[in-house]
Amino acid sequence: MRTDPVAAAMRAAPRADYLPEGARGRAADDVPISIGHGATCSQPSTVATMLRALHAGPGHRVLDVGAGSGWTTALLAHVVGPAGRVVGVELETELAEAAEARLRRDGLDHASVLAVPPGVLGRAEDGPFDRILVSAMAQQWPAALEDQLADAGRMVLPWRGRLMVAERAGEEVRRDQEPGWYRFVPLR
Repeated sequence: MRTDPVAAAMRAAPRADYLPEGARGRAADDVPISIGHGATCSQPSTVATMLRALHAGPGHRVLDVGAGSGWTTALLAHVVGPAGRVVGVELETELAEAAEARLRRDGLDHASVLAVPPGVLGRAEDGPFDRILVSAMAQQWPAALEDQLADAGRMVLPWRGRLMVAERAGEEVRRDQEPGWYRFVPLR
């Protein structure tokens, strides 16, 4: 029987450990939870769906856009293992600093969360990335993120209410829509 790396990551990095203290009692609820600054920690079922669509694996370099509390960054760190690298980016400095402290607390030295200035999408200087996870709703296609994908790279993001998967093959990028409808905070 094959192990599900996403389920294993969720056991290794419980959501409660990445929520503000007052919200930890709701960690098992399958709903988005406010983490302050207009941001949320996405519901576990949605996070699992996105991570499975991402197809991240050992040794991958991953960009986590809208890292928030650091939970998805930690999950990705467990999926890619110590041979991989996860760079989380967050607009809110306070959230980025708290997320970075949680990753250090948990010994996830191959992952980090960095504050980025408004208007900057991703972290091009650390790319290209094998995988990009976007945890905020894009209304316009984020070409700047697509440009940070490595050859054979894959990006998963909510776009206009739908979950999209973009895959790069050389200069070509194929975009496919996944089933279902989703709500996220806006990508800024």
